Amino acid sequence: MAKGKKGIGRPTRNFPVPSFIEERLFEAQGYFYIAGIDEVGRGSLAGPVVAAAVILPSDLDASWLNLVRDSKLLNSARRESLFHHIHEAAVTIGIGSADCATIDTQGITKATQLAMTLAIRRLSPPAEALLIDFMLLPGIQLPQKGIVDGDSLCLSIACASIIAKVSRDHLMSALDKVYPGYGLAKHKGYGTSQHLACLSRQGPSPIHRRSFGPVKDLIK
Repeated sequence: MAKGKKGIGRPTRNFPVPSFIEERLFEAQGYFYIAGIDEVGRGSLAGPVVAAAVILPSDLDASWLNLVRDSKLLNSARRESLFHHIHEAAVTIGIGSADCATIDTQGITKATQLAMTLAIRRLSPPAEALLIDFMLLPGIQLPQKGIVDGDSLCLSIACASIIAKVSRDHLMSALDKVYPGYGLAKHKGYGTSQHLACLSRQGPSPIHRRSFGPVKDLIK
């Protein structure tokens, strides 16, 4: 069984097990709807950055929770399975994105914050407190905590990472049909050797990020 970042079919003890500890700390302060937020696509050369916000029931007790990990540690089949479980169990899910034009004009950090903010605004019922992977959202006036490696440690953030990843993967597969010849369905816009070779041969498409080095170098 593979134990590296390339994906695993079944989580092993080598990886952290996300828990409800952080959610329980907010619950102890009187908050009920606690959203976990994560993003995917920051390092991609093409396509949007996508964020997801997930509020789980406080009494959720399901066997599939033991399989939840940071989406990067799961293979595509496991992510797809958990994606459906999370959608069925969640109180509410919000998804937001920022396109390549926004990334190029505002920078990846602001674009990521925008995508997260949109995801939070699409929650119904609305969140009362936020648990965010790594960063904070200064424009959101809610109690919030940024957690380093939150997608590995916090269950609702890990679920958000899976929702964001699968949602973006589906989008990139659809965009592969609109912009053929780059292999977007395979590498999802990341800078693989295949993608770089296609970029060199065809030049950038309208969904490539012109502020990112490998793309910028081709349009000088």
